[in-house]
Amino acid sequence: MPPNTNSTLPRVNILGVGIHAITMTDALQQITRWIDQQARAYVSVCTVHTVMECQHNQQMRQAVNQADMATPDGMPLVWLGRQKSGQPVSRVYGPDLMLALCALSVEHGYRHFFYGGASGVPQQLARTMQNRFPGLQVAGAYSPPFRPLTAAEDEQMIKIINHAAPDIIWVGLGTPKQDLWMAVQRVKLTAPVLIGVGAAFNIHTGQLRQAPKWMQQNGLEWLFRLSQEPSRLWYRYLIYNPLFVLKVLGGVRHEARYRS
Repeated sequence: MPPNTNSTLPRVNILGVGIHAITMTDALQQITRWIDQQARAYVSVCTVHTVMECQHNQQMRQAVNQADMATPDGMPLVWLGRQKSGQPVSRVYGPDLMLALCALSVEHGYRHFFYGGASGVPQQLARTMQNRFPGLQVAGAYSPPFRPLTAAEDEQMIKIINHAAPDIIWVGLGTPKQDLWMAVQRVKLTAPVLIGVGAAFNIHTGQLRQAPKWMQQNGLEWLFRLSQEPSRLWYRYLIYNPLFVLKVLGGVRHEARYRS
């Protein structure tokens, strides 16, 4: 049996979704403990989009609520986390989490596997991280097809990843696909930690520009991303964001206890 991944980190209920009220330091310390313990944990990096997907997708809600860590990536989740927990919550932003863990990994010798992104992107990401962090160990990189894998392909992929023996598997399939993938594959993969980081693959390889820091810190990154990809992201930001605000202000009935 794998070690128990339970932690004492506080979790708050946001529209029926349990988000950990943590800082980046908390996240890094917990992830390194899991690696050192050879645990079997997965981390959902959560935004408003994540929480809103959970409102109508029961499998997604279960995946996030059963995650060993559900980080507050979006600033609205940071603000609500502070309000509900009374803790000094800070943003645990996927691209920044990747950089911080890669920096730590050079010292600790942690091995990384990059899974996701378009053809060639995970390999490019691996090179970028190794150039930025000399000595970083990359166990592998793979871009899966956009279609669902067959049972045989899935089994072969799991064998390839396990044979590579990474400590951290970065999963860049986008929300909700990456959260659902981690929830299903967690029991099959031997790596101590899986982390779903969404757009980090494209940001760190230059496929997407990052919002200025002042926009990130003030909850305006959505506006920057919408300006970059309006046809793909209009529903997420122009429909989901206002609905999220209305639900929070309205005090949704399910807030008594977050649901798995």
